[in-house]
Amino acid sequence: MDTKDVTINANDFEYSFSVGTKFGQLSASETLAETLRNRLGLTGSKEACNEGACGCCTVIINGNAVTSCMTLTVDCDEKNITTIEGLANPETGELDPLQQAFLDRYAFQCGYCTPGIIMASKALLDKNPTPTDTEIKEALSGNFCRCISQYHVIEAVSDIAKGVQK
Repeated sequence: MDTKDVTINANDFEYSFSVGTKFGQLSASETLAETLRNRLGLTGSKEACNEGACGCCTVIINGNAVTSCMTLTVDCDEKNITTIEGLANPETGELDPLQQAFLDRYAFQCGYCTPGIIMASKALLDKNPTPTDTEIKEALSGNFCRCISQYHVIEAVSDIAKGVQK
């Protein structure tokens, strides 16, 4: 029987999994959201719709915002994954400026969708440090907030793009 190993780099830590059907092995059908939350304890990304429609589970894979509920872990072999837990400075614990901007501008209410929105925003700003409001709205079009904090989210991302500090 062939065995396959999958190695992912999540938040600068390397994890290897054996793929198979035996106890403890990674199922070929396991999503990245399940692996991050249930195996690695990285619960910042949320499982909500499990259809890729709400964006709560968004993580960054090799620089791109991706819904982890629609991504199989076996397809992430040798890829770099950043979750919300990986944004803060690992030595000082200081928040990423984008995380701080969300706090400063109250760009959240219940906070359930916030990690996914921050990760989608981070992927945008890493690729385009000075997006327009239209580009911000387009980048966040796959993220839904039922608490209607979108106006503050756009302000927070826009302020980071403009270099505004509160």
